[in-house]
Amino acid sequence: MQYQSQKVAIPYFVGAIVLFVAQILFGLIMGLQYVMGDFLFPEIPFNVARMVHTNALIVWLLMGFMGAAYYLVPEEAETELHSPFLAKLMFWVFFAAAGLTVAGYLLVPYSTLADITGNELLPTMGREFLEQPTITKIGIVVVALAFLYNLGMTILRGRKTAINLVLMIGLVGLAVLFLFSFYNPTNLVLDKFFWWWVVHLWVEGVWELILGSILAFVLIKVTGVDREIIEKWLYIIIAMAFISGIIGTGHHFFWIGTPEYWQWWGSIFSALEPIPFFMMTIFAFSMVKQRRRNHPNRVATLWALGASVMAFLGAGVWGFMHTLSPVNYYTHGSQLTAAHGHMAFYGAYVMIVLTIISYAMPLLRGRTAANSERQQTLEIWSFWLMTIAMTLITLFLTAAGILQVWLQRVLDSPLPFMAAQDQLTVFYWMREFAGVMFLIGLLLYIASFFVGDKEPEASVKTIA
Repeated sequence: MQYQSQKVAIPYFVGAIVLFVAQILFGLIMGLQYVMGDFLFPEIPFNVARMVHTNALIVWLLMGFMGAAYYLVPEEAETELHSPFLAKLMFWVFFAAAGLTVAGYLLVPYSTLADITGNELLPTMGREFLEQPTITKIGIVVVALAFLYNLGMTILRGRKTAINLVLMIGLVGLAVLFLFSFYNPTNLVLDKFFWWWVVHLWVEGVWELILGSILAFVLIKVTGVDREIIEKWLYIIIAMAFISGIIGTGHHFFWIGTPEYWQWWGSIFSALEPIPFFMMTIFAFSMVKQRRRNHPNRVATLWALGASVMAFLGAGVWGFMHTLSPVNYYTHGSQLTAAHGHMAFYGAYVMIVLTIISYAMPLLRGRTAANSERQQTLEIWSFWLMTIAMTLITLFLTAAGILQVWLQRVLDSPLPFMAAQDQLTVFYWMREFAGVMFLIGLLLYIASFFVGDKEPEASVKTIA
């Protein structure tokens, strides 16, 4: 059953995709600056391009999560959203804050941005991924509180399900942990210790609960498997994610001045972190194998399966490759970290947001179940182009990282950093070409919602 208030998810999904395009464009600019150091300098220095690239990623994923929640919570709770007006208002507040922040990065020096936004009153700026001005961070908190209030009131008056429970735990955890971005101690070790409470405990903690709940929701819809079976899997997966992810934060504490016992705790529990992602892969494929129906939205099923596989590879396998402290001693801060980060973010979070958009948008735009056959074919092309491109980016960065470690940290006469970087140029060029391929895939994803939009929607027969 569709609920009228679910349509508030549309602007969140559209806004997320707009920022996704911006993120990729600035990623391509950065990629060129790796091999052409003066490209777009001084208009867009590397540090500015990097801030926009990473901040746009975080904001559009948050926007995607919010759209997903506004879509699935009313359906799970079997009631209309508490306040559609509040949801729409908070979207424009969030989108405007994101746009103004990006404009600030691009138009004025970062120190000037700090001055004009009152950072001296509550210093929070200058830390990786948390570069947002203090006023923007306050705006994010306001949006998050309104968002949680809206969802909480909806769930309280409706049906209570495991999916909504897990999703709300993840979203509340996301909001609470973000508060540590306001804690900026002058002691650098203490700063880094709590900085990871935002960055790590988001992506390797509470975000995994959001991922699991969205994946479970979509699988219930496209497979018809009993809710009880899917919910049991969900509980097991999130339990393992919490057990491994929370203490696994210690793999970031190896070399920042913390006690050496973190090398043991971080290594042991980080080694367990691939398990929930592997379980998620088994879960997704098992549910599709047991499905009771062939849902006409075959591409949403493809995204769901792809998300589970790529999350396991990126967050699980590539994370494990350099998470043990004796290995991390050599690989820390190398291009291997970038390889892991790219595939992990794409597999675990980018793909799950694209999954829910792929499933929900046809319904929100008036379809009965799915887009037309031509639209889905185009979207399948986009899936493979983006996924193959991200795999290539990861492999090229992995090769660059291995060579970088050898040249800088293993040789008897290690090369200086920039001398080693010169030897990696070929991998950076290949990464750039793969990035262009990814952008083409993303543009096809957007086009799939318009090309063939007037054609009749696909049926089970044409897809079987």
